[in-house]
Amino acid sequence: MSEHEQEIYATLVEINQEPTELYKILKFESLVSGGGEAKQVIAEGYVFLNGEVETQKRKKVYAGDLISFNEQHYQIVLKGQTDGYEVVEPDVVEHSREAHDAVKSKPSKEAQSEKSKAVKKPRKPISF
Repeated sequence: MSEHEQEIYATLVEINQEPTELYKILKFESLVSGGGEAKQVIAEGYVFLNGEVETQKRKKVYAGDLISFNEQHYQIVLKGQTDGYEVVEPDVVEHSREAHDAVKSKPSKEAQSEKSKAVKKPRKPISF
């Protein structure tokens, strides 16, 4: 990796058809409480699509796109076409984050078990 590239982990988001509207992905993935909130966070510039701020609520999203919201990354794939993606266990991702952020205090065992239960979707490293 070059000096400017960084490895990130993205949660895979499977869509049934493309294109799909951006606000629907936020809503169906429960990243927000509803469609209205999804449209609001997009309009206010809190959502990134492929590394750039996206303010179009109904922006068409395709397989291969990368959505970033709330310091999390989501890789869009068509349902059934997840071959070739590397699945990383949640505890590996957590250890990687801890190594990069030495300022954070170590979470309790309860908090760690809750985090590992919360991550359900496979993750894929992406290089920029």
